Amino acid sequence: MRTDEHLIYEILSVVEEIPYGHVASYGQIARLIGRERNSRLVGKVLSMSELYGEYPCHRVVNHAGRLAPHFYDQGARLREEGVELLPNGRVDMKKYQWKPEE
Repeated sequence: MRTDEHLIYEILSVVEEIPYGHVASYGQIARLIGRERNSRLVGKVLSMSELYGEYPCHRVVNHAGRLAPHFYDQGARLREEGVELLPNGRVDMKKYQWKPEE
């Protein structure tokens, strides 16, 4: 599947807006760019984001707060920003999820 650069930068520009100490879900980002059914596409783009510059991709988790499986320092980077992980290793989405409409 080919992903055009405009879409890639659209996704990354939303990721760039996630505030320090907060997280967003893949699905939330997909909804914000008007592609609510493309959360996997968001994950794919984030997995190759280093090709496009530095973005705070560590602030993106799944809808249940689960960290990305092969992003080994994601939890440490979130903790550095004050995001506490639950005993199961997930982010408390009620507490830390970014609410851009507020």
